[in-house]
Parts: sequence; C-alpha cells; structure tokens
Amino acid sequence: MDHAPRFLALVDAARADVTETDVDTIRQRLADGDGFVLVDVREPYEYDAGHLPGAVAMPRGILERDAEAAFPDLDAPLVLYCGGGFRSVLAAESLGKMGYTNVQSMDGGWRGWTEAGYPVQGGSDSEDGRGSPSQ
Repeated sequence: MDHAPRFLALVDAARADVTETDVDTIRQRLADGDGFVLVDVREPYEYDAGHLPGAVAMPRGILERDAEAAFPDLDAPLVLYCGGGFRSVLAAESLGKMGYTNVQSMDGGWRGWTEAGYPVQGGSDSEDGRGSPSQ
C-alpha cells in the first residue's frame, strides 16, 4: 500500500520519540512468557479478522480516550501493533505524551507477523494457528 507523503512525514517525525521493536523479538518475548500487554490498534473489523495471540483491541480512534481506564499503570510495558507499523508509531507517540513510560511499537505489524507464519487468533485463517501472508 502506498501511503501519502504527509502521512509518512508525520510517522517519521513520531519515530524520533518512539521505541520500536520487531515481530521476531515480540514472538520470542511471548514464547518466554515476558510480561507485557500486547495492544492491537487496528480497526475492529481488522482485529475480528485475526489478531496476535493474547492481544487486546484498542483501536487508534479511541486509544487516547480509553487508555487510562484500560492501562492505569503508566509504567506498564505496552507493545502496540497495527497493520504494518505506521499507526502503532503514532499511537505510541500519543501514549508517551500522555505519560506512559514503557511503550513500544512493533515494526512490521500484522503483515510482518503473518508473513513470518507466526500463530494468530480469530478470523477464518487461524484454525491451524498460522497466519495468512495475504492479509
């Protein structure tokens, strides 16, 4: 998907204030039982079609409004992801501005996760626990 230049500039500017991680690291952290909250910031229909194991849905459109109730501990480790890693960077920047101190954005997002063949939950392609790279 081609993104608009001003959107990309906004994301690039936000990256300066955001810690990013990658799908392989998050897969390993999940396997190790590392304690963190995995937050899917995609739209509800995207989450319903499939999401990372254990992820909580907190769409970008309501994140800032509902974050304090959902994540009252400002130091809680949060890992955000979206479809490819752009929306999650913007969401992580917003949470940082709200005082959250331990937020990461997962570069590659859903697309990177499914292309790696890592397990997913929900959606019709998750019955065997594997992601579909076409999503």
